[in-house]
Amino acid sequence: MRSSLRFRSALAALLLTVVSGAAGAAVFAGPQVAGIPIEFLLFACVLTGVALFHSYVLPIAVTGAIVIALYKIALSPFKSGSGLPGFVGHLEHEWVILVNLLLLLTGFALLARQFEDSKVPAVLPRFLPDDWKGGFVLLVLVFVLSSFLDNIAAAMIGGAIAHTVFRGNVHIGYLAAIVAASNAGGAGSVVGDTTTTMMWISGISPLEVLEAFIASGVALVICGVIAARQQDALQRIQRDATQNAVVDWSRVGMVVLVLALAIIVNVIDNVRFSGISNLFPFLGAAVWVAILIGALWRSTGWILLPGALKGSVFLLSLVLCASMMPVERLPPASWQTAFGLGFLSAVFDNIPLTALAIKQGGYDWGFLAYAVGFGGSMIWFGSSAGVALSSMYPQARSVGKWVREGWHVTVAYVIGFFVMLAVIGFHPGSTPRADLDPETNVAVAH
Repeated sequence: MRSSLRFRSALAALLLTVVSGAAGAAVFAGPQVAGIPIEFLLFACVLTGVALFHSYVLPIAVTGAIVIALYKIALSPFKSGSGLPGFVGHLEHEWVILVNLLLLLTGFALLARQFEDSKVPAVLPRFLPDDWKGGFVLLVLVFVLSSFLDNIAAAMIGGAIAHTVFRGNVHIGYLAAIVAASNAGGAGSVVGDTTTTMMWISGISPLEVLEAFIASGVALVICGVIAARQQDALQRIQRDATQNAVVDWSRVGMVVLVLALAIIVNVIDNVRFSGISNLFPFLGAAVWVAILIGALWRSTGWILLPGALKGSVFLLSLVLCASMMPVERLPPASWQTAFGLGFLSAVFDNIPLTALAIKQGGYDWGFLAYAVGFGGSMIWFGSSAGVALSSMYPQARSVGKWVREGWHVTVAYVIGFFVMLAVIGFHPGSTPRADLDPETNVAVAH
């Protein structure tokens, strides 16, 4: 018990150091303590509370968001202005991201139940190896799904399959690997993750992001093999399909409808309209339209909504907290900076980090995509996929257990990064549209 407490305290101190350290790169005129904006100290307290008291993460996150918002309204300006008008302007900029996350997290929770009720997971043992290699193949499946599908959906589908084939007895290290696989698959695809989609919208070629698969593939093998063996030692994959299991093709059709509509809306938005989703949460709305259509011919697990809402509110509170941090710029672009952003993304929302990096320019975008994508897997609340999966497996809501039993995710991140660095080297990519002079269309000097 004492050693566990010391571990959590040390982890909390590490989170405080990482988050506070980002303030050194900020241009800020608000109140500070020892050169650190007070917002960072408040956010660090929130993250420390989440790390230490995992049974109370929701009230801690919500209270933290309220306290930080009130503090900034009273004493510290937002980017959009000071006081209440500045807060309203900030929400006008952030509401689309927040609503999209809310709709996706709740929608994909229902989708995962539909997939499980379709009995597809129950017949999968016919096709999966019946030892640790079966668990590894499942992680590869999640990786592939996430390359063209939202990583939240990929993680939830993987979690639903794991719940069936492992009879509900899933190792936390394996849950961490499911999240890691979903984030790894999205890292090299401009339709697989919000951060890579942001790069695409900014004018970065999908081919520049594609190289992230070098690192994410290596990371998948490392953490996947270790996690699959962890899971096999705890609960071996069931050898045979569930007796008399019959696939409900209507439910499968509903799942396909939701996923297909999500992919179509995502691609049309980014290819044809250049990011019109910045104005309205089209992706989340499309998912819910498909769910409601499917509910007309098959029952839907509405009973799951309260739990999904709690997990969603928790993540949205952290995203809102992160969005209010006064980070105006990042350290100079380099592989060292990209490497550090991977650890920072485990505790700091990777969307604003990516936006800052795109605005700054000078990155090798494959390295950045891997860092901010896979890096969030190191802590359960470091990515939306982790928060979504924890709604299905509440035992995962412990930073100590996640880091201790999912240690291989951090090791895989480091090895994957340096393998890619050794293979292709760090080469600054194209200049995003955000850094082009609107009149001359020439890159703006940094």
